[in-house]
Amino acid sequence: MNAKAVTKSGASALYRRFGTLLIANRGEIACRVIRTARAMGLRTVAVCSEADADALHVAMADDAVLLGPARARDSYLNIDRILEAAQKTGAEAIHPGYGFLSENADFARRCAEAGIVFVGPTAEMMEAMGSKSGSKALMEKAGVPLVPGYHGEAQDEKTLADAANKIGFPVLAKASAGGGGRGMRIVRSADELAAAIVSAKREALAAFGDDRMLIEKFVQNPRHIEVQIVGDSHGNLVSLFERECTLQRRHQKVIEEAPSPTLGPEQREAVCAAARKAAGAVNYVGAGTIEFVSDGKEVFFIEMNTRLQVEHPVTELITGVDLVEWQLRVAFGEKLPLAQDQIKLNGHAIEARVYAENPNKNFMPSVGRIRTWRTPDEVDGLRIDAGYGEGKTVSPNYDAMLAKLIAWAPTRDLAISRLNRGLEETDVRGIVTNIPFLSALITHPDVRANQIDTSFIERELAKLTPAEAALTELELGAAVAAILRSEEIAAGADARSPWRAASGWTAVGARQRSFVFRQADGERKVALHYGSGPSTLAIDGRELTFASSPSARGGLDVVLDGVKHHVSGLLDEHEVYVRTRNGRFEFHWVDPFGTEDEEQAGADRVVAPLPGTVVALLVEEGTSVEKGAAILTLEVMKMEQTLRAPFAGIVKELKCKVGDIVQEGVELAEIEPKA
Repeated sequence: MNAKAVTKSGASALYRRFGTLLIANRGEIACRVIRTARAMGLRTVAVCSEADADALHVAMADDAVLLGPARARDSYLNIDRILEAAQKTGAEAIHPGYGFLSENADFARRCAEAGIVFVGPTAEMMEAMGSKSGSKALMEKAGVPLVPGYHGEAQDEKTLADAANKIGFPVLAKASAGGGGRGMRIVRSADELAAAIVSAKREALAAFGDDRMLIEKFVQNPRHIEVQIVGDSHGNLVSLFERECTLQRRHQKVIEEAPSPTLGPEQREAVCAAARKAAGAVNYVGAGTIEFVSDGKEVFFIEMNTRLQVEHPVTELITGVDLVEWQLRVAFGEKLPLAQDQIKLNGHAIEARVYAENPNKNFMPSVGRIRTWRTPDEVDGLRIDAGYGEGKTVSPNYDAMLAKLIAWAPTRDLAISRLNRGLEETDVRGIVTNIPFLSALITHPDVRANQIDTSFIERELAKLTPAEAALTELELGAAVAAILRSEEIAAGADARSPWRAASGWTAVGARQRSFVFRQADGERKVALHYGSGPSTLAIDGRELTFASSPSARGGLDVVLDGVKHHVSGLLDEHEVYVRTRNGRFEFHWVDPFGTEDEEQAGADRVVAPLPGTVVALLVEEGTSVEKGAAILTLEVMKMEQTLRAPFAGIVKELKCKVGDIVQEGVELAEIEPKA
């Protein structure tokens, strides 16, 4: 079939005007698509799993259809159920978002067969460019520069090993159908290759249903450059400048910016021209991204993503183009709104991905109910694309991304400062997030100076995840204010009443209240003295005047020793969270009316940190292991987590087998300490 053809029989038409759009996705991208579709006057249909029945994208859409159980294969990856949902709701078109079925050629083909417009490229285009190995062969023929590597069909161990030895280590073994860092391993020596391929194949098969691998030369100190392209069904194809996504962890992008601070004007035009040539090789229609890797001198093609990218907002902010609107207009069969020479570059934009994960525990995913969700206003160049809100639940079944914070400014330095301010004013509680890590990352001097490569985060991880800082008088004062305010709210107090004032005012006499706060390195004691006069806090032998009240800006105004400070303070049972000018702090308020269990359950056991699937057992019963030895591999939130021995000993019993679906806290292996 001609990729540009508009047929009138069989599949009706590849591109045509429609009024109802089904979004076959979830989270922030589903919310993002719904916003633009609604602005264009379209009726929207959401789909969801049982785990997402109360999700934000479901609430935003005009209609919603329950697909099935929480597992993606039973819901968001179930083509039959999605097409059935479209038919039930009268949806004439489907937007796949990114991830899930967005690059599934069979899904695009099934949509066409059902007479439903697929908002994206044709199945033939996906098949040509979606395979990393196939697209490289196509690019080689088109004259686009490639990273040296093996992209063949033979997948036996000897062929892959021979290819790696010929290319020379280090090499990158990665899934041909992959993306998002899944199914990808850096291999630095021949001894590591076999195990790396087995692990990468397993992860790729679980994520994409395809475990074919390719081997590439690993470019040392690389930078990741990508170009946004859009084509229409009338033969028009444009590029919308480039993005740089060099700051990555485990091959997953963390920070993205546009334009690249690495490229000059001539290099920019060269890489954009190469991207247009790459997309033109398949007469591409829709939005897509051509990805390149640079060694600082040359730029090599690595793959094409035949869909919208997570980081598309930075391109939108520097061009003024709504890429989702362009996707929908192309799907209508319209011509692109602008020609290449009409697309102008304006300023700089930078984006941070907010994840439910704990950077201080090897980025372990965090799940649960979001009890607090506070974000700043979208002003002064700040944009927030979110898929969650207060009261929503983060499930272990899907990707851990909660939202994206994006900032625009005339210059890169100012854009970074605006983004950092946005991160500092964002508070999410009930789960653990990577927000402090993101703030530390974008304010790192080397990031500011653009002295980075794709391994930067791994090298600087200790500096980016520092041990908790000691509490100062300001944090202790903020904690007291947060407790008092929480008690006011619980009592339903009138904030104007002097009888309930957070200053502790009382009609007669002087009173004292003691607070004990605990961090990992010990306890701090604070005494609140209040009565008919000014209240004070006694901290480490110092007496400081104290008052607090709700702030008109949100959060709290705390007056300490005559200086007013704007702070955020939250109390979650006995866990206290405060944000001050010194940063973010979390600590424990010792229960004044009871005893507390000091034990840390699970610290000396191999237990499931979250619900997941056992994908590999790495030792046998009776094996002698050292502390930190790999025991088994658990797949959590689509990523593999290796569980390790908490101490040296003998593996007494493995309490699970490959394929088991286990719940949080379940003991998976018993290790007997060495005598």
